[in-house]
Amino acid sequence: MTATLTGVGTAPAATRKRRRRALGGSLAVVPLLVFTALAFGLPALAMLDGAFTVKDPATGATSYSADNLTASLQGAYLTALLGSVKLSAVSAALGALLGLPLAQAVVTSRFRALREAVLTASGVLANFGGVPLAFAFVATLGNAGVLTRHLGLTDKGWDLYSFWGLVLVYLYFLIPLMVLTITPALDGLRSQWREAAQNNGATAVQYWRHVALPVLLPTLLGGFVLLFGSAFAAYATAAAMVGSSVPLVTLQIADALSGNVLVGQENVALALSLDMVLVAGLVMAVYLPLQRRSARWLA
Repeated sequence: MTATLTGVGTAPAATRKRRRRALGGSLAVVPLLVFTALAFGLPALAMLDGAFTVKDPATGATSYSADNLTASLQGAYLTALLGSVKLSAVSAALGALLGLPLAQAVVTSRFRALREAVLTASGVLANFGGVPLAFAFVATLGNAGVLTRHLGLTDKGWDLYSFWGLVLVYLYFLIPLMVLTITPALDGLRSQWREAAQNNGATAVQYWRHVALPVLLPTLLGGFVLLFGSAFAAYATAAAMVGSSVPLVTLQIADALSGNVLVGQENVALALSLDMVLVAGLVMAVYLPLQRRSARWLA
């Protein structure tokens, strides 16, 4: 009888303790939610409001309309948006293809110092961009660059200030970013899978084709999405290197905000920003289901 009463008394106490822990965990998230609302929520609402706000140049009256979005999908604005998507997709695809074997070489290396050195360097290079990166490439591979003159690249048709020149510059920070992204997934590949494939007579190519790559595919696509987003949002490097010679949506937004093309196009710039958010949302919608599938294998 005493044991029964003791068990009944301890059950509500345990329940109250779990509720206090859950409440404490919920309160700990509040600062993050407040920061997110201030740093991302308010700018997003301002962007939405401006993208759908149209101002009459004659009277100055404002009204809500989709004219800005319509203008952002026409003419030079549409060309810039498609140019950014093309540049980001090509750069991300090349970065993923080149970063995977480099990361695999690092993971399988027996030298721990080499692995740490490559990962540390990748962390630095992945965050190296903007005007310093543009200046470094201009001084090296520009029209009067050191390697350009030494190797005679101008006579061979090389032009840094072009689409493919910009792709080369973007790969400088996208490949290290891919190495950082894919290395944990490569570490998650179990040695038993390779041993089982070898015991069944599979070659290294067959193992990668039928075992490793299907498991890594969601992570590879996730890395591609990350690289795509980094290239899609890049501004300073392209602005310092190519200016308006390569149509990019980020450069169009800057021109519209500063009034370099037409005065009063600020809301069109916000509409272009909304277009960028929609493109990023579509890419993420493809990535998230695949990421959940990958997590089951690499957990």
